[in-house]
Amino acid sequence: MNWKFTGEMPVYQQIVAKVRAAILTGELNPGGKIPSVRDFAAQAQVNPNTMQRALTELEREGLLISGGTSGRTVTQDRSALDKAREEALRELALACAEQFRIFGLTPGQAAAILEGLEKEEG
Repeated sequence: MNWKFTGEMPVYQQIVAKVRAAILTGELNPGGKIPSVRDFAAQAQVNPNTMQRALTELEREGLLISGGTSGRTVTQDRSALDKAREEALRELALACAEQFRIFGLTPGQAAAILEGLEKEEG
């Protein structure tokens, strides 16, 4: 996992986004254990309290399950994973749409450009 952080948003939110992405892309497998807070914090070179805050947020979202003393695992709840994936894709689409609006394009015009890219790749 790439643990480079920027000054654009709080570090814990960046950790949430990185771990969420790792879960949704399969880098962290459903049912798989994640490192302890201390180990994960050491990997990311952040304070354990910052990592704890991020992992607690991911538990609240339903992407991580706390096993008490046995640690945390990635959820196996397909509906929670699907919901998180849909939300992430919607956020991505909104960010892209905002960038296209800067150039005066409508979502339909943006979709046509994206479809053209797909044809180029295919």
